[in-house]
Amino acid sequence: MKAEGGSETAFSPCRPGERLFRPDQMPLVAQAVAMAEELVGNHYKLTTSRWQRPRYDVRTFAELDPAERVEGPFAQIIRYHARPKRTELGSAGYDFYKICLQDPAILEALERRPSLQLLPFLLYILVHELIHVVRFSRFQQGFEASAEERLAEERRVHEITHTILRDLRLEGMREVLEFYVDWRTAWDRVGLPS
Repeated sequence: MKAEGGSETAFSPCRPGERLFRPDQMPLVAQAVAMAEELVGNHYKLTTSRWQRPRYDVRTFAELDPAERVEGPFAQIIRYHARPKRTELGSAGYDFYKICLQDPAILEALERRPSLQLLPFLLYILVHELIHVVRFSRFQQGFEASAEERLAEERRVHEITHTILRDLRLEGMREVLEFYVDWRTAWDRVGLPS
């Protein structure tokens, strides 16, 4: 598989001192992934078999190649072009999306905001990223877009994420939605078309 605009890279271990999810936090990551898939699937009325079409994977920082690690965002999506091993046909190719969780940024945000809890925070991040995957795979938004189009898409996806999560009864979700309200209102101030 090759990354969009990139090349294959060898796996590289994390640098000393990088904060990663602890082993006792990994079940919360798995729980957040399962919950996010269910919530986004329900919102878009996707069956289990339909979830197989937008091919994607979720990885934590320790599992990422150096090129997939970034500073700042809580996650990023990288699109890879893939095809089954036993075919040479270009028509058998498909897009594969990798949701790259950035543990250091997530853990730093939790440290700065003690009111935030890991599970609801991860759930927001993953619902947000899965919405992007669905929208890319349905061609509702192009993966390659101008800066203005990306800002407008972020605004739309934050709004959809809020809609999906606002009535969810999960301890700590209200605080996460309050954390992201600034992001949502910041997009409103930009004045981009919806």
